[in-house]
Amino acid sequence: MSGINENLLMSVSIDLLYDGMVVEDDIYDSTRDRLLVTSGNKLNEVQIERIKKLNSGRSNIYVTGRTHKAMVAKRPNIEIENRTDVEEATGYAESKDETFELLENIAKTKTVSMDSLRAVSNDLSDRIASTPPAVILSIINAMAPIDEYLQRHSVNVGFLNGLIGRWMGLSESDIDRLVLIGLLHDCGKTLIPPKILNAPRKLTLVEYEVVKKHADYAYDLLEEFPVPIRLAASSHHERINGSGYPNKLADEHIMLEARITAVSDTYDAMVAQRAHRGPLSPFYALAHLNSLSTSEFDSEIVRVFIENIPKDLLEKPVMMSDGTIGVVREFDLDDIEYPKVELSGRVIKSNENLYIVSMFTDE
Repeated sequence: MSGINENLLMSVSIDLLYDGMVVEDDIYDSTRDRLLVTSGNKLNEVQIERIKKLNSGRSNIYVTGRTHKAMVAKRPNIEIENRTDVEEATGYAESKDETFELLENIAKTKTVSMDSLRAVSNDLSDRIASTPPAVILSIINAMAPIDEYLQRHSVNVGFLNGLIGRWMGLSESDIDRLVLIGLLHDCGKTLIPPKILNAPRKLTLVEYEVVKKHADYAYDLLEEFPVPIRLAASSHHERINGSGYPNKLADEHIMLEARITAVSDTYDAMVAQRAHRGPLSPFYALAHLNSLSTSEFDSEIVRVFIENIPKDLLEKPVMMSDGTIGVVREFDLDDIEYPKVELSGRVIKSNENLYIVSMFTDE
């Protein structure tokens, strides 16, 4: 994914063009000889139809790597209706709405109600027990509204914590505690100024220091809870090599629950659509976690995660970097970032020039 040169022309699907798109660099037709659109133009539906006619009905156009990156990152969600149906059917929508109300109340009262949080957490635990992991992951991995990020992220990390707990063979009480910690791990962000939290760009160093305070805020907000839960929630950004925050804890000094939450938090943050970038492929996120499994994350937790997640991503529809739609057919744990994908009846191994951008719900 990192191998694309932002200045070189590359062939992509013309269907990646969308209403409201601002063209980063000049766009050329399928022969690379004819200029279709100049940089700086904002496209509308009429212009897109005109471009398709000028391209003689062919399915591909040529854009720079920079333009392609912007197209993929900012393209609107194309599966809202299907995602919404799945979320309603599984109870995810209800959990998300309950979490939104919970976070709103925390922001107003500057405290966390133990009874309210446990009620939402218990519902989440029940749904984990009754919903196939593949369905849960299809919701987590699907593109979703940016303005719902915090409540979705809280629910998703609760779900992922519960799944990891099950895969590790932990007791039901331990799994319930993991779900609770996942649900409240980012409650401190309710005290971070929204203009910083939702900035549509990379944060400045000063802004990043402000955001890092959410870990300490979480500990303070959870004063009604037992100390171990407060510590686990506030330690999800600690890293095995001592490079994390807020206390630069290392190795076994980081609670197991916090080490599990660190993996869940990182995975969901990567596959989510954010204000400053588009969603990253689940396979890219898994490769990233694996690359840091001996330095920043607990290697055993990452191993369990990587051994279990991919099998629930098989047979799922995906969007490729050139805009085509395919289906995941096979993966190799030794090269997890680039699974084999079926495209137009032909199975190919994805690579740094043709890779998975996002996944869709298909239930």
